[in-house]
Amino acid sequence: MSERSSSQSSARPNLWRRIPLWQKIIAGLVLGVLAGALMGEQASMFKPLGDIFINGIKMLIVPLVFSTLVVGITGMRDPQKMGRVGARTIGLYLVTTAFAIVIGLVAATIFQPGVGADASMSATPQTGEAPSLVDIVVGLVPANPLQAMIEGNILQIIVFAIGLGISLMLIGEKGEPVVRVFESFAEAMYKLTAIVMAFAPFGVFGLMANVSGQYGLDVLLPLAKVIGVVYLACIVHVLVVYTGLLSLVGRLNPVRYLQGIIDALVVSFSSASSSGTLPVSIRCAQKNLGVSEGVSSFVLPVGATINMDGTAIYQGVAALFVAQLVGADLSMMDYGMIVLTGTLASIGTAGVPGAGLIMLSIVLAQIGLPLEAIGVVAGVDRILDMARTSVNVAGDLMVTTLVGKSEKELDLDVYNRPGKA
Repeated sequence: MSERSSSQSSARPNLWRRIPLWQKIIAGLVLGVLAGALMGEQASMFKPLGDIFINGIKMLIVPLVFSTLVVGITGMRDPQKMGRVGARTIGLYLVTTAFAIVIGLVAATIFQPGVGADASMSATPQTGEAPSLVDIVVGLVPANPLQAMIEGNILQIIVFAIGLGISLMLIGEKGEPVVRVFESFAEAMYKLTAIVMAFAPFGVFGLMANVSGQYGLDVLLPLAKVIGVVYLACIVHVLVVYTGLLSLVGRLNPVRYLQGIIDALVVSFSSASSSGTLPVSIRCAQKNLGVSEGVSSFVLPVGATINMDGTAIYQGVAALFVAQLVGADLSMMDYGMIVLTGTLASIGTAGVPGAGLIMLSIVLAQIGLPLEAIGVVAGVDRILDMARTSVNVAGDLMVTTLVGKSEKELDLDVYNRPGKA
């Protein structure tokens, strides 16, 4: 009897380990939504589970980005290669952002989410101010690298890590001991990421239960149409633009890409944070997609700060939503200005809290629409942010895969492996 019970108890952990992580996370997400819908605001009791998970992810960001970026730079061993990778990365991010805004505009033109909406729902939101170009450039260089790490300023950390990596590369053998330390530290951070991710199903459950309980039907129904249009445009962007680029440019199977990024998508959707999902994205890129450590460690942190495709889609939909709401007719010049302003503003507001609303205020100001109308969608910004962030993360991983393929640093055996972990 005791032997049977012990064999049953040992089989349960083995069964749990055999279930792919993404399936566990999806289960946590679905159960969280159901718990929130059934319990309402009482579902906030599960919020600590989500907070613990998010804190664990945030704990990883700075040491993981710093160590992997230094290792990535030193692993390239060629400053020209780094410049080439950087140029391709930024170029791809800008191109996909422009596509994203156009898709948002087309979707809003077809479905007319602002027609018949109640403008009385609006309230003046706190959008903050977008920094000037000079402030952005000056702010890239950290006066105190340790302070940048304490504050979690990813752009400044990237600049310092690139500078340190190049310096270690240039001093040759004298830098090898330090490089080995960073390599060991990066491996330790990968293992710590795996440990934190084991808690992901429970954390995602807590996050989604809280969000689902907080946003009831009374809040969502009046804006269901604009929410639906944003989500539809986001799905189209991933399934058409991203998979299209992988198929046509990279000659890669897009289904394998979608299978490989699902862990990062679920975490980004539930947390609504590109930077917070970065440890999971790095893990997916290397373990599931087969991108080299050097490329993924460089491209993904850059993407987490400047790639805002999901937010760009939101700009296109929200700008037309506001125009339809107030009865304004937009010219072709206005449409062109939305695409241009939204694309450039995606970099200008990178890493700024509330970047989505700041970008929207810039776009609306350029085409002469009232900024007060931002308040109509500000109430459900968290719901929209979940979709925006998922697209941003999917874009980061698509660009990382394409750059890895172009640099011949993509392990096709890993990429084409069926049944991603």
